[in-house]
Amino acid sequence: MTEHVDVLIVGAGLSGIGAAHHLQEAFPNRSYAILEAREAMGGTWDLFRYPGVRSDSDMHTLGYRFRPWVAAEAIADGPAILDYIRDTAAEAGIDRRIRYGHKVTGASWSSEEARWTVGYTHDGATSTITCNFLYLCGGYYRYDEGYIPDFAGIEDFTGQVVHPQHWPAELDYAGKRVVVIGSGATAVTLVPAMAETAAQVTMLQRSPTYILSVPTVDGIATKLREKLGNRRAYTVTRWKNVLVSTLIYQLSQRRPQMMRKFFRNLAIKQLPEGYDVDTHFKPTYNPWDQRLCLVPDGDLFRAISAGKAAVATDRIERFTADGIRLESGAELPADIVVTATGLDLLALGGVALTVDGREIAPPDTMAYKGMMLSGVPNFAFTIGYTNASWTLKADLVAEFVCRLLRHMDARGYDKATPWPDPSVTSGPLMDFQAGYVLRAMDRFPKAGSRAPWRLGMNYAQDVITLRHGRIEDGTIRFGHRTAVAATTDPEQVTA
Repeated sequence: MTEHVDVLIVGAGLSGIGAAHHLQEAFPNRSYAILEAREAMGGTWDLFRYPGVRSDSDMHTLGYRFRPWVAAEAIADGPAILDYIRDTAAEAGIDRRIRYGHKVTGASWSSEEARWTVGYTHDGATSTITCNFLYLCGGYYRYDEGYIPDFAGIEDFTGQVVHPQHWPAELDYAGKRVVVIGSGATAVTLVPAMAETAAQVTMLQRSPTYILSVPTVDGIATKLREKLGNRRAYTVTRWKNVLVSTLIYQLSQRRPQMMRKFFRNLAIKQLPEGYDVDTHFKPTYNPWDQRLCLVPDGDLFRAISAGKAAVATDRIERFTADGIRLESGAELPADIVVTATGLDLLALGGVALTVDGREIAPPDTMAYKGMMLSGVPNFAFTIGYTNASWTLKADLVAEFVCRLLRHMDARGYDKATPWPDPSVTSGPLMDFQAGYVLRAMDRFPKAGSRAPWRLGMNYAQDVITLRHGRIEDGTIRFGHRTAVAATTDPEQVTA
C-alpha cells in the first residue's frame, strides 16, 4: 500500500528544514516527510567544502526568523552554518522526518483524488508516496555537477583542475601556484583562503565584480545582545541589516553613477597606492545588475596588498601544459586551476510534473508570487532573493504555505490552483544579469508583467503581501475533489 502524508517536502537544506519547522509549528498534528536525494542534511552548506567557504550574506538575515543567530561572527563559515541547520532540525525533531538517499524524479497530480503521487528512487529501487501538498525546497541548481566552460586545450594541462562544487578533501595546495578562474562569491572567498599557504594565487576574471568589505563581527549586534537579549536583539539586527541592504540596492538602481563611484573609492582605500583599480575593480555594468560580493574584513584586498594574491583581468586563449595563455599574450603559470565558473541551474530540482495526465513544462507556466505555478494545484517551491539573503524569502514562502493550508482547512477546500489573467504578459523569472542565470532562464517558469506574477525582490514589501496579504486575491482558484477529466478551464477544475 502506498504511503500517504499531508505535506511532502523535497530537500533537507536550509529551505527544507525551515519549511518543516514552520509547518509543524503551525500544524502539530499534520503528517509530513522530507525526501533528500543526498545522504546528508544541509544542502549547499554540506555540499561545498572548498577552503574558506562562508555565507555571502550576514547571518542575521541568512538565519531563520524563528531561531536567532547568536554567534559573534556575522559572516559565518560553512561548518558553522551547517551546525546551525543541524541543530535547528535536531531541536525540533525534524531530523527524524528526513529520508536520505531518496531522489524525487516526478510527481503526478490527480484532480479526482486531490493528491500528488510522487515517484522517487532509493537504493536502486523505484517507489511512490502520495501527498495532499507538494513543497519543493531543493534550490535551483544541480548538485551533481557545476558549470565549466569549454576551455580550449584543457586536456593539455599537466596540473590539476578542480571545481569548487567537488573539492577533493586531500587536495594539497601549500606552496603551489594557483589560478582561480572567476570573480563571483566563490572566487573572492577562495583566493584569500588559499593565499594563506599557497605560493601564489591569481584570480583570473573576464570582467570585474563589485566588492564590498564588511566586518566579520557586527558590533551593533553584539551591543544589542548585551542590552536586549538574544531574541529581541536578533530581530532588531535583522531589520537593521535588511534596511541597509535595501538602501544600497535601491541607490544602485536609482543612482548607479553615484554608487559606482562609491564602490570604486572603497576599493582604492583598501588597495596599495597606484594599484590599477579601474582595470581590476571597476565593472562595466551598474551595481546590482549582478550580485554584490561581500568580503569579511576586506580579506581579499588584504591578500592583494600583502602580495599573496593577484588579479588578472583578461580572457583565456587556451590552457597550456604549464598554465593558461591569455588573449593579451600573457601566460599564467599554474600547478592547480580552480574553475569557480558558476552553477548549472536546474528548474524545480529536475522533478517532472504532470497534472491529470498533462505534462507540465516549466517554461510554459507562470510563477505566482515567485512560489507557485499557474495551473498546478497544491504545489509550492522556494527561490530566494538575488539581492538579499536566501532565507528571508524562504521563511516568507513557508509562512505563506502555512497560511494557505490553514485557509483551505477552514473552508473545506481540497485544492488551490493559481490561474493567470490572459492579459498578463510574461518575461524571465529573474531579472538578473549574472551569467549562470542568463544561461538557464529559458528552462524556468516565467514571471508576469504585474503582481502577483512577478518575483518580488523587496523583503519589506513581501512581508506585507506574503505574511499579511489576502489569500483569496482572485488569482488562486479553490475547489474540491472532482472526477472531471484533465482540463484547462478553471471554472471546471474548481467545480
